[in-house]
Amino acid sequence: MSERMELIGRAFLRPSPVVPLDFPAAHLRAKLEFCNPIGSIKDKPAYWIIKSAIEQGIIDETTTIVESSSGNFAIALAVLCHHLRLRFIPVIDPNISMLNEMCLRNLCREVVKVSVRDDTGGFLKTRIAKVKELCQQIPNSFWTEQYGNLDGMAGHYHLTGGQICAHVKNLDYVFLGVSSGGTIAGVSTRLKEKFKHMEVVAVDVVGSVIFGGPPGKRYIPGIGASLVPELVARAAIDRVVMVSETETVQGCRELFGRDGVFAGGSSGSVYAAIKKTLKNENSLSKPDVLFLCCDRGTSYLDTVYNDEWCARLANSLTS
Repeated sequence: MSERMELIGRAFLRPSPVVPLDFPAAHLRAKLEFCNPIGSIKDKPAYWIIKSAIEQGIIDETTTIVESSSGNFAIALAVLCHHLRLRFIPVIDPNISMLNEMCLRNLCREVVKVSVRDDTGGFLKTRIAKVKELCQQIPNSFWTEQYGNLDGMAGHYHLTGGQICAHVKNLDYVFLGVSSGGTIAGVSTRLKEKFKHMEVVAVDVVGSVIFGGPPGKRYIPGIGASLVPELVARAAIDRVVMVSETETVQGCRELFGRDGVFAGGSSGSVYAAIKKTLKNENSLSKPDVLFLCCDRGTSYLDTVYNDEWCARLANSLTS
């Protein structure tokens, strides 16, 4: 298993590209994390968590991996476990895209889908309760626990953050969407070591409780959470910007129509936050700004890129 993991690792050490975007108020660059081997930013923490657990002897050939995920992290784990010949059970919910669910059902012998909303109106607590139940039932099971596993943060510190530091000479702002907390914890910690003056802007969506907002129904996966992830406390955050899911849709469509970047929901949320934040900035020179495009828009064709779905979303948010 260790030899197979070493071969897999060669692909994960390749940096994802950083591209400039046309943005009047700043020198804006996007790091295209959807160019990672499996297709999203979640490739990196999934790889690092599994690699570390194998090295520590926590995972062997008989281990069953279990995780709660709205899509990308589960797919990354599913592909890794497929190559490592490990059993993997993802726990998903109705907000997962049809494409991601199809991928998981093709890669995994068993997929568990919860349908009951938790006390915040989301599904995360329900999914986590199901993960804990499965781990009690299955001998030699391992919960990768993306919301609290320090190895997930370490993956972003060494890989995502390390790649940015190697490629970028100056940064005034980095905008990072928050969900499991591993990305912002690992990336902000690494970048603050190099760019002392840089401001870390955390981006969340209305209905998420991560930064103390009231809970509410959310329909676009990949950003926000129904609980406060443990890893967020380890992040170096200077300010928080909240966006609505309507702004998420607008951000996605503008990124695609204006810059040709076909990205998912969290990318649209972050782009919307950048526009809201920098329009009021008073600076003699344009700041250097970077954000992450965490996944491709393909999984969102039936949601944020679908006019009928967007109309239903707008009605549900105003009713």
